[in-house]
Amino acid sequence: MSLTTTKVQVPLVDLRANHRAIRDEVRAAIDEILEGMQLTIGPNVKAFDQEWAAYCGTKHAVGVGSGTDALQLAIRALGIAPGDEVITVSFSFFATAEAVFYSGARPIFVDIDERTYCIDVAQVADRITPRTKAIIPVHLYGRTAEMKRLLAIARDHSVAVIEDAAQAHGARMDTGGKAGTAGRLGCFSFYCSKNLGAYGEAGSITTNDDDLAEALRQLREHGQVTRYYHPIVGYNARLDEIQAAVLRIKLRHLDGWNAKRRAAARKYNALLSGSGVVTPEDPGDSHVWHVYAIRVPGGERDAMKEFLWERGIGAGIHYPVPIHLQEAAQFLGYRSGELPATERVAGEVLSLPMYPELTDEQIEHVADGVKAFMAR
Repeated sequence: MSLTTTKVQVPLVDLRANHRAIRDEVRAAIDEILEGMQLTIGPNVKAFDQEWAAYCGTKHAVGVGSGTDALQLAIRALGIAPGDEVITVSFSFFATAEAVFYSGARPIFVDIDERTYCIDVAQVADRITPRTKAIIPVHLYGRTAEMKRLLAIARDHSVAVIEDAAQAHGARMDTGGKAGTAGRLGCFSFYCSKNLGAYGEAGSITTNDDDLAEALRQLREHGQVTRYYHPIVGYNARLDEIQAAVLRIKLRHLDGWNAKRRAAARKYNALLSGSGVVTPEDPGDSHVWHVYAIRVPGGERDAMKEFLWERGIGAGIHYPVPIHLQEAAQFLGYRSGELPATERVAGEVLSLPMYPELTDEQIEHVADGVKAFMAR
């Protein structure tokens, strides 16, 4: 069967199903905005900033145009500049390192823990130098990094922590708080497919630091505090009113949607037990399952993806090429084999469909496809 003509029966993400549940609320909110035509930094942006901060448990949240904006502004607000170093991971979306590149600083990659796919905290201290200004742990796939030990290391070396929480809306950390509340700054993406997704692009930065919050608000609006007066050079990184209104509506549903994701993940784990694939560890209610990724051993990952697509199952890969091996990062000088766990996982992970509206029948269809491939 041709992959280009296959009708996907179980998409990787089903945004249409998600929209149907809130369509009337969203249309009413958008109509109200369009009647008033205050489209940037209006009442919905201000309200969402307050509501997101309250949900996360921080003093401040600053809405921005994307998750990449969030990382870029967070790095800028901390004064990170050319010649500085930022420790992070290579197994993430490219934006994690891209934001460091924008500042002129150098990302220093450490390997991941193969159990969690998050930063291997045991490797961090050895990579800190006098040039290290920040550590960016990535809460990957909806699971949070080991923050207690990481924060202790950061304090011992007077290094800031910026959480990349783009995939961890509502996830809980081993500190007891939600993702985005332990570091100096927490950075979120509300890209449309995220657990809390805009209808396009949006992001936010959380912090308990009053001065940082004020600096971020200034940076997101071209460096101005008073209109047309620019004491610093900033960015056009504003969250618009329509996206903020959508996020406010969706935020009321987030905990319920995350609970459905957990139920789906547990059903996958039960159905795939003994199938020959490596299923992700379930750490309980701290995980919000943005992605449900299995590992397919023996170099068979790409073949399984094709096999599933032929059966109408929209499997995907997050992420096939680690950042340190991307063509755009070759100037850093990393070579294949330097981050063995990262490279091994990147060659084996396969994301199965995951969204709150998944039915038991769909999950069983996906699991049957995985097991059929492994039984060939």
